[in-house]
Amino acid sequence: MDDFYQPLNDDELDWLDDFLLDRIDENADVEGKDEGILDVSELDGLLTAVVSGPVSLPPSQWLQQVWGDVEPTWDSKKNVETVMTLLMRHMNSIAVILMEQPGDFEPMFLERKLEGKTYAIVDEWCEGYMRGVVLAAEQWELDTGDMRELLAPILAFQGTQAMETHDRCSEEEIRALQDSIPESAREIHSYWLSKRGHLAPPSAVRSPTTREQPRIGRNDPCPCGSGKKYKKCCLH
Repeated sequence: MDDFYQPLNDDELDWLDDFLLDRIDENADVEGKDEGILDVSELDGLLTAVVSGPVSLPPSQWLQQVWGDVEPTWDSKKNVETVMTLLMRHMNSIAVILMEQPGDFEPMFLERKLEGKTYAIVDEWCEGYMRGVVLAAEQWELDTGDMRELLAPILAFQGTQAMETHDRCSEEEIRALQDSIPESAREIHSYWLSKRGHLAPPSAVRSPTTREQPRIGRNDPCPCGSGKKYKKCCLH
């Protein structure tokens, strides 16, 4: 049983990242479809929201956000068990650290090196987090002042708002917003921890996140103009 609370090591995280990135065939017809979770950073955001929110969600609910509209094709029962074990272990390890050592919690942001400087890339993590929120949107009380304030740094890098944030904010302002995300995540977990059990569960399974504009697919050309696929360039 203890194995299901063991944090993933680097090799396991790399394996899971590769699985998420490559699980959809490059020739698959995904036009107009939600491709689900793209990488372990987005997965980390999703599962952080799942264990932090106002109500408990079974795997049958949050897995729909992992797969989106494209269910995986499994090679074997063992492959299914491997993936599900890694997903559950990662979720459990997030829950444990937020419960027992919240000060040590750090989101799994991506990093990019450019001209000798290292930049945090938080957009995928924030996208994943809000995928978790939408599963119980009513219970999250998104229209209240408390939630708007706590979610503000995360929402700044999610969906179409992310483009606006990158366009209008200075490098210093972006870094300040990014630096505030871990503390916001900790405070959100603490906020709902004190209220859990007093709210009704979600009335129905929510559909995968809908977006105002199509999201860049993992196999689409990278918008940076490199000529590479998104999953082989700026996503990774």
